[in-house]
Amino acid sequence: QVQLVESGGGLVQAGGSLRLSCAASGRTFSSYAMGWFRQAPGKEREFVAAISWSGAGTQYLDSVKGRFTISRDNAKNTVLLQMNSLKPEDTAVYYCAADDNISAVTTSPVYWGQGTQVTVTA
Repeated sequence: QVQLVESGGGLVQAGGSLRLSCAASGRTFSSYAMGWFRQAPGKEREFVAAISWSGAGTQYLDSVKGRFTISRDNAKNTVLLQMNSLKPEDTAVYYCAADDNISAVTTSPVYWGQGTQVTVTA
């Protein structure tokens, strides 16, 4: 079992930046691949970014490539999502997720956080 708690959401103007953080507790954090998903009002939850247990592998949603960066600190049991050049269409609740491998975490991860709201104004 792993517990995930997100933080760092908020209100920002278009073009601005936010950094989301996900703190994990429970089983060994470094054994999990980690990911971020988002869900906008009236839309399905979608994959945003993922990182392998070692940090060597990453994947991104095409629309956030070059703007978002996922990273992890296994010593601090934390995964980060740095979001730059934010757009109104990035507005959503952002969820942290975990699973055994990066393939699983990008599709249907087992563990989820509660989410943090990101709102980008025009």
